[in-house]
Amino acid sequence: MTEQQGGQNGGQQDGSTPPEPKPFTPITSQDDLNRIIADRVSRERGKFADYGDLKAKAGRLDEIEQANKSEIERANDRVTKAEAEAAKVPSLVAGQLREHLVKLHGISTEDADLFLTASDPETLLKQVDRLVDRGSQRKKQGNHVPREGANPTSSGGDDMRSFTNELFSRALKE
Repeated sequence: MTEQQGGQNGGQQDGSTPPEPKPFTPITSQDDLNRIIADRVSRERGKFADYGDLKAKAGRLDEIEQANKSEIERANDRVTKAEAEAAKVPSLVAGQLREHLVKLHGISTEDADLFLTASDPETLLKQVDRLVDRGSQRKKQGNHVPREGANPTSSGGDDMRSFTNELFSRALKE
């Protein structure tokens, strides 16, 4: 066998000979299987043993980066956090205002869920005004019909009535 063939048949490139393969032994019992699995697990854990140390090193690196940040970068971080908190304020105010207005005006829960959907206080106030105005207009109008039962256009009698009124009014004047 030539050196070139040895390289192709699994020989190592540095010229050393490959390790001798372990002889095949059949697994005959559960204990043998458990032992083989335990050996394999311990070998794999050994490969990753130093990764736990990497977490500590990464945490230390974050601390060093924070210490090296300039005052401007730290101020920018604080401003960004403050802006995020400030963006939440209108929706929180609108939620509290909604509860207060529902109690104040006696709006039903069903109407509040359906009509009061704004997440900012100004729009919520507009929705409440419109909802309360619609309710008060209904109460003012009610079911009252002003001339219920009256028939302003009666047929036939108007001509005769005007004739008799004219006739008698002349007689009274003379």
